[in-house]
Amino acid sequence: MEKTKKRRRHILRTVILIIVAAALLGCAAVLIVNNRVMAASEDRMITEEETAPLNADCILVLGAGVWSGGVPSHMLADRLDCAVGLYKSGASDRLLMSGDHGQEDYDEVNVMKDYAIDAGVPSEDIFMDHAGFSTYESLYRARDIFKARRIIIVTQKYHLYRALYVAQKLGLEAYGVASDPREYRGQEYREIREMLARCKDWVYTVVMPEPTYLGEAIPITGNGDATNDR
Repeated sequence: MEKTKKRRRHILRTVILIIVAAALLGCAAVLIVNNRVMAASEDRMITEEETAPLNADCILVLGAGVWSGGVPSHMLADRLDCAVGLYKSGASDRLLMSGDHGQEDYDEVNVMKDYAIDAGVPSEDIFMDHAGFSTYESLYRARDIFKARRIIIVTQKYHLYRALYVAQKLGLEAYGVASDPREYRGQEYREIREMLARCKDWVYTVVMPEPTYLGEAIPITGNGDATNDR
């Protein structure tokens, strides 16, 4: 009986040690991947003044939450304000709004386009990617659907590291401008989630899966109204 108890305690200790070791290895892997992604992207982050000579194919605005009534969240509004400012300063003559419009009652991209039009950007200069369901998919489709090659990505800095890393792995010449004019509620949670998202997209850039939807090309050199759905 005593031998059985000792054997059970030994098995339990072994299982606990394995679990602890696996957890430590997992944490180490997350930190290593995050450091790699961030280090590879740092030199592609530039200021608004540095965008002028780039002559980029487009300014890519990555989608974020939209509130009821078609109002962009603070994070999204800041991305849009930054992108419109870049457009007006001559960084590119095209805006590409990429976000989630996978459901009829949730539409990020039309909200984004309407916001830019209200800010004085002509409709024909604004393209919408209705199937930008993730950072990886937005960049993949920017390359394959909209035929962009040199792009300026606009999002918050914590997100920009991953976007630039994915863009580089997809063969895009990408630069990033961070839009962080204020602090955002719940940012601590986003930072933690982003660490895991970097690991996910690191895997994606190795496997290179196709996005949810592809389709016919809509070159960014054309008329943005070709992407209108209303």
